[in-house]
Amino acid sequence: MKFVDEAFIDIAAGDGGNGCVSFRHEKYKEFGGPNGGDGGRGGHVYAVADASLNTLVDYRYARRHEAKRGQHGMGSDMFGAAGDDITLKMPVGTIITDAETGEVLYELLKPGEVILIAKGGDGGFGNMRFKSAINRAPRQKTPGWPGERKHLKLELKVLADVGLLGMPNAGKSTLIAAISNARPKIADYPFTTLHPNLGVVRVGPSQSFVVADVPGLIEGAAEGAGLGHQFLRHLQRTRLLLHLVDIAPFDEGVDPVAQARAIVAELKKFDKALYDKPRWLVLNKLDMVPAEARDAVVKDFVKRLRYKGPVFQISALTREGCEPLVQAIYQHIAAEHQAEQGPEHAVRDPRFEPLSDDS
Repeated sequence: MKFVDEAFIDIAAGDGGNGCVSFRHEKYKEFGGPNGGDGGRGGHVYAVADASLNTLVDYRYARRHEAKRGQHGMGSDMFGAAGDDITLKMPVGTIITDAETGEVLYELLKPGEVILIAKGGDGGFGNMRFKSAINRAPRQKTPGWPGERKHLKLELKVLADVGLLGMPNAGKSTLIAAISNARPKIADYPFTTLHPNLGVVRVGPSQSFVVADVPGLIEGAAEGAGLGHQFLRHLQRTRLLLHLVDIAPFDEGVDPVAQARAIVAELKKFDKALYDKPRWLVLNKLDMVPAEARDAVVKDFVKRLRYKGPVFQISALTREGCEPLVQAIYQHIAAEHQAEQGPEHAVRDPRFEPLSDDS
């Protein structure tokens, strides 16, 4: 399925039905009185977060969505039926924005969450509503109210705990395949990842976290080079970034330090808040470095990069060093989650329960 993370749609809730002017006509009742009913309510437009969806491709080709209008009122005190509501299924993590003003209206953050995004118009009053002691034969009625109409922008930001960041061919797809249930395309050429991939990493029987792999970033992405910044938005909701670096690039003239600095610079250009997120350095492809030279290569790299944070040495291909990395990630995310929820009234997330001795 084609991955689409942005779409524009027009929605229209149903108009309310008109009220009715009618009078009772019965034999031997010359002055039966008014009996015109009210119009029905127009249909609402709802959005629901569907965990089975991971793309907005449906809304790229179906842009107009209208609910039914309410039925008009009728005689014999009969009210019009309400118009049918419509429900638009969207992926979890969808942001709904007013396309004209840029105002963020809603965010779908929980599976099954339902939001009213356009309200149907109320039905008009029939003449029975205007009956009074001094107006026994009213001929007034009111039309139905129009339903809400909106031009919306849908933007998908995937929900993940950890985001993978790095140059093309740094080994991000290999890593997410090694530690999670994701099975992305893996090849020995750049830009094999063309859209975000999500993988669930199992740490224990009930402990897990979600990793997002986005297409590789290159220097000049802010000016449109490569795939640009179009997928970095999917890292904005993560708690932790893993900066993967190919410590043994195939091309001899490539400097891993220069590549790492270019990634950090592009990250800062895109979003300062994303740049300020916790970011760990993961040196990948150590299997391509002779065992006796690894410590020296890593020490030289970290010294030239002037990096002060956590450093992990792994080989995603052979899975060497992956288990300590997974455990450290889980502990970091669980600690952040506990700090956010608070010890007293926290809503516990079973994924981040303390690890047992046999986990």
